[in-house]
Amino acid sequence: MTRQQDPSAADGRSRCDWGAWGDPLYLAYHDEEWGVPSRDERHLVEMLLLEGAQAGLSWSTILRKRAGYRAAFAGFDPQTIASFDDEDIARLLADRGIVRNRTKIESAVGNARAVLALPPEIGSLGALVWGFVGDRPIQNRWTSVREIPAETEVSQAMSRSLKAHGFRFVGPTICYAFMQAVGLVNDHTVSCFRYSEVAALARSSKS
Repeated sequence: MTRQQDPSAADGRSRCDWGAWGDPLYLAYHDEEWGVPSRDERHLVEMLLLEGAQAGLSWSTILRKRAGYRAAFAGFDPQTIASFDDEDIARLLADRGIVRNRTKIESAVGNARAVLALPPEIGSLGALVWGFVGDRPIQNRWTSVREIPAETEVSQAMSRSLKAHGFRFVGPTICYAFMQAVGLVNDHTVSCFRYSEVAALARSSKS
């Protein structure tokens, strides 16, 4: 993500130096969602689907289409998505509310099926991905966005595991973006007002 203007918005609060702060969707995503620990299965499915859809595109493009994705993909219910057939694929390819890429659409359906096919000893997508951080969010202390890696050993291991379970569009870079999005890792920079807030949420997030 690249800097587009001073990260200190009109409210005077310092933010991570990656936001298009003139975009209300971007601002809300950073301030309310990014980095918040999530164990909600539908939300995890949503973010894995959206991170895969974002490949090669800007995140702001995906945020603008998020409502379209929610409508097109049944509120990200994996059981419903897994039941999609060729007719549904054709419907999605004609839907201007989403990224109309056949490979990404088919991978989204396949990934929902992979979620349902996870073995009983794993149990859920949440159990699988949170296992890679020992069920406790990683708390980094970056002073600049330039320090933040595109992938890590943990995201590489997650990518290998997801691929072994039949998931697609889950390379290590996508997995790391997913980890950041759902709070497996706190990558807000330490000067950002959300850093301490997200850290506090992480301490109380283990269910």
